[in-house]
Amino acid sequence: MQLYSINSGHFKLDGGAMFGVVPKSIWNKLNPADDNNMCSWAMRCLLIESGNRLILVDNGMGNKQDEKFFGYYYLHGNDSLEKSLNNYGFSCDDVTDMVLTHLHFDHCGGSIKHTKDKSGFEPAFKNATYYSNAKHWEWATNPNPREKASFLKDNIMPIQESGQLKFIDAGTQLIPELSFLEVNGHTDAMMLPIIEYKGTTIAYMADLIPSAGHLPIPYVMAYDTRPLETLKEKEIILNRAVENDWKLFLEHDPSIECISLEKTEKGIRKKDSFLLAEL
Repeated sequence: MQLYSINSGHFKLDGGAMFGVVPKSIWNKLNPADDNNMCSWAMRCLLIESGNRLILVDNGMGNKQDEKFFGYYYLHGNDSLEKSLNNYGFSCDDVTDMVLTHLHFDHCGGSIKHTKDKSGFEPAFKNATYYSNAKHWEWATNPNPREKASFLKDNIMPIQESGQLKFIDAGTQLIPELSFLEVNGHTDAMMLPIIEYKGTTIAYMADLIPSAGHLPIPYVMAYDTRPLETLKEKEIILNRAVENDWKLFLEHDPSIECISLEKTEKGIRKKDSFLLAEL
């Protein structure tokens, strides 16, 4: 088995929203904001090559939305999903399994693309099975007012209409080395992939711990629907990670791919940072 870090691009979000109750005087040292209070964040996906399976975890925001949409989120940089896959000799057509941690636009927008004549939409991964879970799918397709702007129908419904959608749960193992944890603080039933790789465990953090700057337990995004649940989930998973020497793969950190952890007087913090390819 081989793992590859796939950067689908960078975008910007309000720094205050990303750090919740944490004052700007603190979080601005972790990820400095521009004049509009916006910070740059990665959309870092994970590709798992195992035998004849090519499993992609999340796929960024895609490029099919209109100019007004991208004007809110400032997609920038030279990376794209296709370029990153091509760098390793793969294409979207090679992906056999498309795992969606959750259905917020910056995690699943690359699932769907325009048809050639721009008259409609079609799956970007024509040979892949798309995986979500029934509980989160129901949550996303009947969204609450708080999350409605993050669940875009054009990203979601064409997956089901294609016939390529399959529901899994936390007990599912697509391959023996891959399992899932379900967390419910950020959004209902978000799935965190846990991968056994080269004698270590890699935990894909999605939006539970989006960056190394979010390791302190109270550093919870204002986007989370149940922030107190996030606090509990972070504490449980971080303790489990440090006790078992898990490595964390960070989806949104602008520069850090992976970290190891250690216990300190201030709580669990980053020990080392490294590239996935260095494992």
